[in-house]
Amino acid sequence: MDDDFEFPAANNDAEMPMDDDDNMDLPVGNSILKVGEEKDIGNGLKKKLLKEGDGWEKPSSGDEVEVHYVGTLLDGTQFDSSRDRGTPFKFKLGQGQVIKGWDEGIKTMKKRERAVFTIPPELAYGESGSPPTIPSNATLQFEVELLSWISVKDICKDGGIFKKILTEGEGWQNPKDLDEVHVKYEARLEDGTLVSKSDGVEFTVEDGYFCPALSKAVKTMKKGEKVFLTVKPQYGFGEKGRGATGDECDVPPNATLHINLELVSWKTVSEITSDKKVLKKILKEGEGYEKPNDGAIVQVKLIGKLHDGTLFVKKGYDEEPPYEFKVDEEQVIDGLDRAVKTMKKGEIALVTVQPEYAFGPSESAQEQAVVPGNSTVYYEVEMVSFVKEKESWDMSTQEKIEAAGKKKDEGNALFKAGKYQRASKRYDKAVKLIEYDSSFSEDEKQQAKVLKVACNLNNAACKLKLKDYKEAVKLCTKVLEIESQNVKALYRRAQAYIHLVDLDLAELDIKKALEIDPDNRDVKLEYKVLKEKVKEYNRKDAQFYGNIFAKMLGQPKSAGAAAKHEAVPMTIDSKA
Repeated sequence: MDDDFEFPAANNDAEMPMDDDDNMDLPVGNSILKVGEEKDIGNGLKKKLLKEGDGWEKPSSGDEVEVHYVGTLLDGTQFDSSRDRGTPFKFKLGQGQVIKGWDEGIKTMKKRERAVFTIPPELAYGESGSPPTIPSNATLQFEVELLSWISVKDICKDGGIFKKILTEGEGWQNPKDLDEVHVKYEARLEDGTLVSKSDGVEFTVEDGYFCPALSKAVKTMKKGEKVFLTVKPQYGFGEKGRGATGDECDVPPNATLHINLELVSWKTVSEITSDKKVLKKILKEGEGYEKPNDGAIVQVKLIGKLHDGTLFVKKGYDEEPPYEFKVDEEQVIDGLDRAVKTMKKGEIALVTVQPEYAFGPSESAQEQAVVPGNSTVYYEVEMVSFVKEKESWDMSTQEKIEAAGKKKDEGNALFKAGKYQRASKRYDKAVKLIEYDSSFSEDEKQQAKVLKVACNLNNAACKLKLKDYKEAVKLCTKVLEIESQNVKALYRRAQAYIHLVDLDLAELDIKKALEIDPDNRDVKLEYKVLKEKVKEYNRKDAQFYGNIFAKMLGQPKSAGAAAKHEAVPMTIDSKA
């Protein structure tokens, strides 16, 4: 055959580029095929494995693959061979540059794998064939060795940025929006003109740098990865282009850019609070995987500064021992308390804390300076060591009961101090310690029952204060599952139902509570509250229906009309 033999796309409608995910649709992979075995891998395409490949990765649509092959007809007639030419064949997988049988077959291969593909006419050259060497409706066989591939990804799925991996990175993690990345890059126009270059620049991913493509690309990269980007105008400088700046050339309107990009490293920035008002940037990774829990004793080195660099606290330096405190005991500001719970031993991090989680609106005199009101503060923290509070699975049954009682007492003190959120957490922890009591003795089960009732009732009171009425209902219901005649649980659940405007359910709970304890003053007062709510509901209901009927009759609304057409009012037992 001629040395310049090419594989034209088959002339049928099925010759379309394939998505990356198509790799997952094949029913047969090398994990199933054994050497010497042949199977149909879909659409009549057969694969016989001659030699196992390396690793587990396979090329995807868009990747630039390099193969050696020998093509024959079923009678053994050879019509082409890259091995005879001594030059591997390269093409983009899944882009219609070769017959469909190749696109479908080669994406099932691993690096250095050898296989024979038997390709039916509809996945090859069909009725037209490829004269004079390949007749009409010919079934073909190709012995293929996948030498290597360069991954090319359409990272935005719109053809705007194509990424070709030149050097694989380390690990599996990628930078996120808040992370601070360190990159090297070189950007050129299609004619090779250099427009921008840096041997090292740092930026936050979501803020970006140079052009939008850089932040899009780094989010798909691993540490140490080097890539070549083809960037269309929408991710470069668009229709307007960019004027020359300093030593950098201008970028013409609608210019495509070619960018060599290396992700040198990055510093992970995490959201400690969901509102992003406490952020942690890791400066040095810690050891292992354990982190402090609530109640842990931590030892840290600490430097606190204001936005202008003013130092207001420094602990654990200059031969001073590390600063020690107990987590979740309000011994440090809330933002710092939360941040240290995410740190590993030996980790060094920069923690940014906005006023809501720092010193609030009032100024605060600290060790070395006064922190003005509404200040965002910055801490460099090194986690020297920590001792975790004992976990429930490490406790004996009696230790669990004692720890639950202690948490309940802490919750009570916090509730009295008006710290309802923190009190609620204590009650939650107390109940979790004794939640599973199958291994408890009968006496321990009784102690656990009393604690569960008390903690859930007190927690319900916290939820009422915090206006989390649905959770208050759940907690009271848990108590009533244990003690169906518990008046406090009925009373507090009725309060929650009233706030949720479930007035019928509130009435049922109040009536039951009064049946159990007819002289209970608090329940009687709540009954009066309920009656007022019912009256208010009936007034609003009457007005609503009155307005509707007035509109239907074409009459102006009036109190009389409302009274005439009001809905049947909700009633409530007046006995109290």
